[in-house]
This record gives sequence, C-alpha cells and structure tokens, in this order.
Amino acid sequence: MSQSSSGIPRSSPTVSGPARPLGSYGIDAPWVPWLWTGIGVVFLVIGVLDVLGSAPSPSWYINLVLAFGGAVIWFAGSAIYFHASLRGKFVVWAELLDGLALQGTENVLDLGCGHGAVTILAAQRVPHGTVAGIDLWRSIDQSGNSAEATAANLELNGVADRVHLDTGDMTALPYPDESFDLVTASVAIHNIPSKEGRAKAVTEAVRVLRPGGRVLIADIRRVPDYAATLRSLGAAVEQQRSAGWRIWWTGPWMATTILQATK
Repeated sequence: MSQSSSGIPRSSPTVSGPARPLGSYGIDAPWVPWLWTGIGVVFLVIGVLDVLGSAPSPSWYINLVLAFGGAVIWFAGSAIYFHASLRGKFVVWAELLDGLALQGTENVLDLGCGHGAVTILAAQRVPHGTVAGIDLWRSIDQSGNSAEATAANLELNGVADRVHLDTGDMTALPYPDESFDLVTASVAIHNIPSKEGRAKAVTEAVRVLRPGGRVLIADIRRVPDYAATLRSLGAAVEQQRSAGWRIWWTGPWMATTILQATK
C-alpha cells in the first residue's frame, strides 16, 4: 500500500459524487443579480413607456432600441450570474477536484466554505480523509449563509462524519502548521478588503499546507496578486487560467480565474 506525500496510506481510489450535491447553497453576493434584474426592469419600463407615450419617429426608434436592448443586456447578465452561482461553479469545481487525482486519504481545508459546495465535493473525493470548512458565515457574501445550513447539507450528502466546520478568519487560521494536503478557496479571498489581508490569507494557506501539498483557488479579482504571494513563499504555481464562461459573474468582464500551486 503506497503513501501520500504526508505519509498517509493510500488505501482506496477517489470516490466522487454528482456535480451539484444535494441541498441548498444560496446565491453568491445575492445583491448583484437582483441589482442587474432591477436595472433591466427599469430599461424595460422605459421602453414600454416610450412605445405608449409617443408617435414613431427616428428618435423614437433609437430610444426603443436602446431601452429594450439595455433590458436584454441586464437581464442576460443576471441570468448568467444565476447560472454561475447555481450550476456553473459546481461543475467547474467537480472537474478541478477530479483533475487533482486525489487518493482519497487527504486532509483538505476549504477557505470561505459558505454552504459547503466545495467542502462537500472535496469530501466525496476523500472517503478516508478529512475536510475542514471555515467561514465567517456572512449573508452578504452568500444568501442564507450559516453553519447550521452547511451542516444540514453535509448530512444530506452523507459526508458529515469526515467534515468539521469552524467559524474563523482565513487571515488567521486556527490550525497548526503543515496540517493539510489541499487548501481550496472558491470566490472567497477577494472579499477581504485590503491587499495586505488577501496576502495574509494566501500566506496562511501555505503555512497550513504540508510539503508537497496543493492550493487551489478560483476567484474573480486579484488572482495575479495571489500568484505573486505564492511564488514569494516558494510555492510552484502550476496553472493560472480562465475558468471559462460557466463561472462568468454577469459576463466576461467578471470572469473567474483558476490558480493552482504546490508547496
């Protein structure tokens, strides 16, 4: 029986589950898609009022195109956002975790775990390992976010026996050095307001990784900064690429970037 880089026996292959686990996972930054929907409604109302309130003319047609065209753009952005939050991120993360070829015995940490989307996907792939999920449980970051909601999702998916939830700040992790084989963060680190704080979160992720451990981040902004911090800590950045349209947050102007590195 072989061993992982952390000395854990490799006794069985990875076991995965469906791309979207059972349960409720809220909406990421829920004010954003509703704002886009609201602006779309405003454009739509302007278009309707223009149709009803004046006779056709060159300017009437221009205003009509602008109003209804604007409504379509804002509604489409909202729909793309909902897809990313409710479907796309699950599919992409399932593919990312499968791509790691986990042995099933790893210890995993999920930063900013929220309702447990990545936490559960990881736990399904480490049936003989453990997963820790840490979050501040803020509803502004994810609707209905709470440790209780996440615990319910863990039970629904049959992984509660190997997942532990903690309340804490990713810039000051409550774990010993070299505790984990994999650290994940899904659209979470950018929520830290300061550049120094984001660098500290990445530094903490590396601190709790065992030698040979991997960090896997998906985020919408500041990813080059994360990569620079990882390199400064001696980690080898192995991929930094777009996650593609499935995790566009309203459109390509708010795309998700994947960052993977090894300590």
